[in-house]
Amino acid sequence: MKFEYQAKNPEGKLQVGTVEASDREAAIRILTSHSLFIISLAEFRQSAVKSIAFNFLNRVTAKDVMIYTRQFATLMAAGVPLSTAISTLTKQTKNKLLKEASEDIQKSIGSGLSLSQALSKYPTIFSDFYVNMIRSAEVTGRVSEVMEFLADYLEKSAALTSKIKNALIYPAFMMVFLVLVVVLMATFVFPQIESVFKELGGTLPAFTQAIVNFGKFVSHWWWMIIVVLAALIYILSDYFKSKEGKVLMDTIVLRLPVFNKLMIQLYVARFADSVAVLTAGGVALVQAIEIAARTVGSNLYEDMLKAAADDVKNGVPLSQAIGRYPYYFPSLVAQMIAVGESTGRIESLLRRVSAFYTREIEDVVSNLVELIQPIMMLIIGVIVGALFAAILMPVFSFIGTALQ
Repeated sequence: MKFEYQAKNPEGKLQVGTVEASDREAAIRILTSHSLFIISLAEFRQSAVKSIAFNFLNRVTAKDVMIYTRQFATLMAAGVPLSTAISTLTKQTKNKLLKEASEDIQKSIGSGLSLSQALSKYPTIFSDFYVNMIRSAEVTGRVSEVMEFLADYLEKSAALTSKIKNALIYPAFMMVFLVLVVVLMATFVFPQIESVFKELGGTLPAFTQAIVNFGKFVSHWWWMIIVVLAALIYILSDYFKSKEGKVLMDTIVLRLPVFNKLMIQLYVARFADSVAVLTAGGVALVQAIEIAARTVGSNLYEDMLKAAADDVKNGVPLSQAIGRYPYYFPSLVAQMIAVGESTGRIESLLRRVSAFYTREIEDVVSNLVELIQPIMMLIIGVIVGALFAAILMPVFSFIGTALQ
């Protein structure tokens, strides 16, 4: 949600802008954490249709943030002052939402906020991981270096996510195509076969008749099917947006054959990389684990990592804390972290864990692509064969009856 606010900073100057938060209380917490005295706070409202269309067409993607960060890092490395760098980025940014956010960030910095405070007003654009890396860099004076770090990290994450998505696009497209072919055949082709055989006085085999009945049902009740499917999609999507639904979805995905290994490796790589980068930036280990929990991309892993952070806070080694979840954190991860804890090189060992599982993911994705193609060809062959059998069975049946 987006809120418009008027507030005064510690110097008494009026500050006007917008802040994104999950609800009004969260917006108040964000503003008060920046030492702002809130004068007014109201939800930014648009018409429902306009809001949906605007958010769909102008949403800020991971690629937009990646490009913004790379350009930011380049300008900072060239010695361009912060305010000038953001002004330049605002002019170059094409995404409308990101451009508006960049303009407000520039105003916030001009009114006395730090870069991390200005970025934290847009949690849907800049993640906790992103903001905390900038915050730690501001303390150590390594903002330029950390921006370069973030740009590399986001590019690597985007490349990995792109590989996984590309591996899943082909089977998804083929399944949709097959469903459409079956529906069209059952709706338009098989009724013609039935009418021909009725004229000839023959009867259809049970398998062919079942497909004909299915086609009749679809042609007569297509509107009801659409309504039911739309209602089902709405109900399920609404449920899976809840905390319980997200955890259930994560559990299902992490139990699917083949894909479970891929997703576990992906989440472990993200966890290891995030904690390594944050600790290298000067963030305390417990805080780094908590931030990684919110950025790993799985509610199930978020719960486990939050529990692990509490354990570490109470003096339990990280290797033992995550070792309690052997299915979700392979034993190699706990062993590598244990070595890092004993040698005082936990950051280095976490980087090795991340690099190892990133290579594993690339291998799994490559094998998955090679494996999917023959499986899809087999499925296509079976379905096409079944359709031809449903057409040929009544023909052979009629010929056999005619010859008797």
